Amino acid sequence: MNQDWRGALLLHLLLVLAGSLLVGLLTGHYGWALAIGLAIYLGWTLRQLQRLYHWLNTHQQDEEPPHSHGLWGEVFDSIYRLQRGNQRVRGHLQSVINRMEESTASLRDAIVMLDSDGNLESWNPAAERLLGLKSPQDIGQPVYNLVRHPRFKEYFAAEDYREPLELPSPINEHLRLQIQITLYGQRDHLMLARDVTQVHQLAQMRKDFVANVSHELRTPLTVIAGYLETLLDNAENINPRWARALQQMQQQAGRMQSLLNDLLLLAKLDATDYPADNKPVAVDLLLLTIRNDAQALSGARNHRISLEADPKVRIKGSEAELRSAFSNLVFNAVKYTPDEGEIRIRWWADEQGAHMAVQDSGIGIEAKHLPRLTERFYRVDSSRAANTGGTGLGLAIVKHVLMRHRATLDIASVVGKGSSFVCHFPPTQLEDRA
Repeated sequence: MNQDWRGALLLHLLLVLAGSLLVGLLTGHYGWALAIGLAIYLGWTLRQLQRLYHWLNTHQQDEEPPHSHGLWGEVFDSIYRLQRGNQRVRGHLQSVINRMEESTASLRDAIVMLDSDGNLESWNPAAERLLGLKSPQDIGQPVYNLVRHPRFKEYFAAEDYREPLELPSPINEHLRLQIQITLYGQRDHLMLARDVTQVHQLAQMRKDFVANVSHELRTPLTVIAGYLETLLDNAENINPRWARALQQMQQQAGRMQSLLNDLLLLAKLDATDYPADNKPVAVDLLLLTIRNDAQALSGARNHRISLEADPKVRIKGSEAELRSAFSNLVFNAVKYTPDEGEIRIRWWADEQGAHMAVQDSGIGIEAKHLPRLTERFYRVDSSRAANTGGTGLGLAIVKHVLMRHRATLDIASVVGKGSSFVCHFPPTQLEDRA
């Protein structure tokens, strides 16, 4: 509408008044002429309002507003210009939406839009192929009613989407999917599902190969170690020049046996997602046993090993696996802490769950090594590992055990001041006292 609409309205009123006065001058009835003139103008205005109201309630998407003259002509022309502008914007937005739909439809990865409650809103064709979603009957359904894997329900409810989740497809157990969820807007969810079957199969082949080779090497290595032990038991009958060689051979055979045992344990942990013997574990008693073993391992090095454990806090899991993980952390602290150093073991619970911490005053680890410490065979210093008899698999075992118990590992260290390893168990792993 023109910005001078007030002037146009005043001009119309003056014309009505002038016309009415002119008619009153000719007829001699000024009052009636003025009243009739204003009534006619009011009636015409109400008629334009009625046309506008009727158009607003009944017009089709591209139907033009009614035509008129004067001030109401300006009103209808302004509405027409707004209508055309909105149509152009709507057409542009629709073309953008169409291009987005075409691009997502061509993706091989599934894209699923969820509302803040996890109800399905829309998805691309790949989601139907990978997740089995069906349109339109699945619209509005909670996603965890269609992807029924227990780990997915835990993953979705926890709202910790920093790491992706890998699980079988709900419609084909031979299909392996990697699922990643992102929050956006008003806590709406964008879920991506990618087919990683080939990657999973390659990883499984690698694990099977390592497990099979480790299993096959176990028997000949046991025979070799047995004969070496027999020879050393009869060292008085052996040439003294061979005694040192036999001792070194026995030492290296022991290291190889430790390596094979760790590899077989990792293969066992990789075989399933959750411990079979899932029972309440008295972690305080478990840590007490590990603390005594650590004190024996320390021996003459006189480490000060303290234990603070809440006996009321128990978690659900495998005691054997937890023993392996916790003892790895504690024994590492003993190995890499100087004589008469301090090692502190703690076990407690709070609103975030249960926590087990091992802190030492050892040599520490450079920050660049921390992200890779839980990788298999990764060693900060190969010569140091050789001196301590490490296999490079201890922290990898810790990581896998914690993953099977839905837990995480935090590592902090300062060179020359010591290290801290903290295991965090979610509240869902705590024993339900009720």
